[in-house]
Amino acid sequence: MTAITVELNGVKVNDDVEPRQSLADFLRDRCGLTATHLGCEHGACGACTVVVDGLATRSCLTLAVMADGRAVSTLEGLRADPLMTLLRRHFHESHALQCGFCTPGMLITARDILQRYVHPNAELVRHELSGQICRCTGYANIVKAIVAAGQDIPHEPPAPEPAPEA
Repeated sequence: MTAITVELNGVKVNDDVEPRQSLADFLRDRCGLTATHLGCEHGACGACTVVVDGLATRSCLTLAVMADGRAVSTLEGLRADPLMTLLRRHFHESHALQCGFCTPGMLITARDILQRYVHPNAELVRHELSGQICRCTGYANIVKAIVAAGQDIPHEPPAPEPAPEA
């Protein structure tokens, strides 16, 4: 067993884990955070996506020991996040989910997209979602929801360039 300390959803968690235990299994089995879903367990489906130190990360490919000393957020920990609140509303309004299995990973990936791109268009969103598998929706409404959420985010215009000195 290996001792780890993880800032999990804003709370320090100390635990002993097997060196080969995945972060996904740690989150689900040891911490009871079941919004992290396991689909393929090969990193191809995206159902297990969580945030590690601010980056969307496949938790099935990440060992729990690799999260030692890092900040991990699951969908449960992003409940009060304003961007996630906006995304949940647009997913609901756009009917962007059916069975819900892919939804946690899809929402975390959508949040990641909107943090990296200002007002993404449908083509960019489809490209960025290429690593997320949904077997129910056909993606059209998911893409629509993410694009609509991106349009709702107020983005400040860039600061004007200072005038050259005369």
